[in-house]
Amino acid sequence: METPEVRYDQLQNRMLKLYREGRQREVLGLLEEVDVDLAPWSAEIAHFEACMHGSLGDAESALKVLQRASAAGAWWHEPLLLEDDDLAVLRDRPELAELVKVSRERMANGEASWTVQLPDSRRVSGVVVALHGAGQHAMRAAKDWAPVLGLGYALVAIDSSQLISPKFRTWVDRDVTARDVAAALADLPDELQGLPMIAAGFSNGGRAALEWALTADPVPVDGVILLAPSLRALPETAGTPSKSLSPATIFIGTEDNALPRVEAAADQLTGLGFEIIRIPGLNHTAPPDLADRLTRLLGT
Repeated sequence: METPEVRYDQLQNRMLKLYREGRQREVLGLLEEVDVDLAPWSAEIAHFEACMHGSLGDAESALKVLQRASAAGAWWHEPLLLEDDDLAVLRDRPELAELVKVSRERMANGEASWTVQLPDSRRVSGVVVALHGAGQHAMRAAKDWAPVLGLGYALVAIDSSQLISPKFRTWVDRDVTARDVAAALADLPDELQGLPMIAAGFSNGGRAALEWALTADPVPVDGVILLAPSLRALPETAGTPSKSLSPATIFIGTEDNALPRVEAAADQLTGLGFEIIRIPGLNHTAPPDLADRLTRLLGT
């Protein structure tokens, strides 16, 4: 039986797909009757709904959605309200300033958590540490990266402690990310200590994994695999790692909205030893043949 978390994940993926296709009204149709079991994600759903109204130029509906959710206890990280282009229609409204004020008073930090899975084989080749995408969670990362277990790698999937709404976890602050990763690594079973380590991540988690690999903070890694990384400027401390990263691979689709920033950094990344694999027709998601691609990278 599907859990509410899985159903929310499915709803989010469907909404994002429709939104990227310019079908905002269909997203609003999906949200007319939301499963009551998804109430824990009401703040996140309300923000998405408000963005749909805002992108259609309907400021009043966008504002009402946010106010209704706020009255029920929702809150959002300030940039979500003030910097999202879809909410630009509200930017000068005093009601939005009040929502920001209330959210600032309610904002809370989360706690990092993690799962550790051992490989199918008795021999452990290394450890893959997976960072989830924005709004996702360790369970989703564990599912996406599960093929490494059949290749002899242990899998550590980490939930970020960084919340930008009550249930939306992401990797915003590099220092906090390093702290979360360090806590998970300190909890590894003895049999996994000292084994080769690969940083891995999707989207926002891919960017965080890249920054970890390039800065060796909290620890150096042996390799890095990124899926559709949502890059920003590479760390100023990034340089040629003390040892060659292997693998050092980026998978990204040609239809991915994250591709332009990857292309902008392509010369720097290839100079650092990265291979960028562009997958024709793929949007902002993991390759459907990821298991085969991981086998080619990590299989012996």
